[in-house]
Formats: sequence, C-alpha cells, structure tokens
Amino acid sequence: MPQQLFNFGDFVRAFGSYPWWQIFVEWLLIGTVVYWVVRFLRGTRGARLLKGIVFLLIALYLIVTLLGDRFGLQRVKFLYDKLVVAASFVIIVVFQPELRRALMRLGETRLFQRFGEQNNDEIEALVESAAFLSRRKIGGLVAIEREIPLANVAENGTRINADVTAPLLNTIFYPNSALHDLGVIISNGRLMYAAVQFPLAEVGDLEQGLGSRHRAAVGLSQETDAVIVVISEQTGDISIAERGVLTRKITPDRLRELLIELLGRSDSRPVRKAAA
Repeated sequence: MPQQLFNFGDFVRAFGSYPWWQIFVEWLLIGTVVYWVVRFLRGTRGARLLKGIVFLLIALYLIVTLLGDRFGLQRVKFLYDKLVVAASFVIIVVFQPELRRALMRLGETRLFQRFGEQNNDEIEALVESAAFLSRRKIGGLVAIEREIPLANVAENGTRINADVTAPLLNTIFYPNSALHDLGVIISNGRLMYAAVQFPLAEVGDLEQGLGSRHRAAVGLSQETDAVIVVISEQTGDISIAERGVLTRKITPDRLRELLIELLGRSDSRPVRKAAA
C-alpha cells in the first residue's frame, strides 16, 4: 500500500500526546515569528520574493511526495532534500538587504538605543524651511541622522558643516543653485553635507506618480534609521519617511510633531510655530 500523503487522524493523535499548554506556547511562538516576518517584509520586494519561494517549495513538495510514494521514485525525493538545503543558502543571498535591515532594527531596540536628542531650534529650522519650500513648490530632501552613521552615503556629496537654519536650507534647495539637486544630511545637529545621492527604493515599493525624491527618501529609510523629510516639487506636499514607511501630505504643524516624536528635544523650552 502506498503511504498516504497526509493522515489527519495521525496528526490529531500526535497533538494529543503533548500537554495543551506546551502546544499553545509553541504555536504562539511560531505565529509571532511568522507575523513579524510578514509585517517586516510587507510592501517590499522581499515580500514578493517570499511568496514566490513559498509557493514553489510547496508545489515541489507535493509533486515530489506524490511521485516518490506512488511511483517509487526515491531518488527524486533525495534530490529534493538536497535542493532545499541549497535553496537555504540562495535565500540568504537573495534576502541579504532584508536580513541586514532586520539586524539593524534589532540593534535599534530600546535595550540598545541611545538616540541623541535634537534641539528645538534645529527642528524649527526644518519646519520653517519645509513650509517655505512647500508654499513655493520647491523640491527638497533632508535626512536627519540618528544611530546609524550616514558617512558612507555622504561620500558623494559636498561637505558644508554649518548650523541648521531655514535660510541656509532654502538657499541650498532654491532652483538653479549649485547644490539644489539631490539631498542634504544633518548629523549631530549640524548641516554636514549637501548634494548627496541617496539610495533609491524599488519602483514597486511606492505609489505610482511619486518621483525620484520620494524614492530616495524611502530607499535611505530602508537602509538606515534616518528620518527623511521630502517636499514635492510638483505639488508642494510635505512627506516624511522613516523605517521604509512614507507618510504623505502632512502639514508643517504635523511635521513638527513627528520630528519631536522621532528625534526628541534637548530642552523644555516652548516651541514656536513656523509661519503658514
């Protein structure tokens, strides 16, 4: 008699041989891991790859099991087992960007965090500049460094090392200025670099109609823990990217709230509001 592909009765009896609480804990742990992986990869190129790999492995398993049990092709099952081992190494290579991001985020947990707090004046300068650029529909792209250094990204930019002020940001992004194209990096409360090329996100990771600035903002936020502010040249909309998520069409007041939440404040002085 050929071995059955799946026997639900044996499956239930196997569960009954273990304490209920042990089964509950194991399923809870497995579900938590699966949920975390799916949530982490949701909306990324890795999610589409994962779906394809899982579908392929399940289809191959069903085909190989049927052929091996029904037609006695044990060599096929042997080769499939070796294929799964080889696929494990291939997955590590294919998902290398996602694995790197996961390890970086593990290091960003509260246990290891020591974010430097951002001064109110610097946050206000960013909000005031964003409001100015938004009103005049001037494109802008500003990355604020947190725990992960942006020195490697900034290698192709122009070193500035100046105080963060709204007039300076407005001058940099003003059309036809020498440094207006590409992005700006703020590090340790200083405007360190301008005209920096950020890594671009995949086209499929963003809504249609969003340009290179938004792709650069999401791409850098996927690779680092930086907070990136984007002003659209076409619409004047203000957006903010963090951890691969783009929050669009926010007001200057909402931008201030998000920056205070994500960057922190170094003192308790009242925050003045930028002109609308």
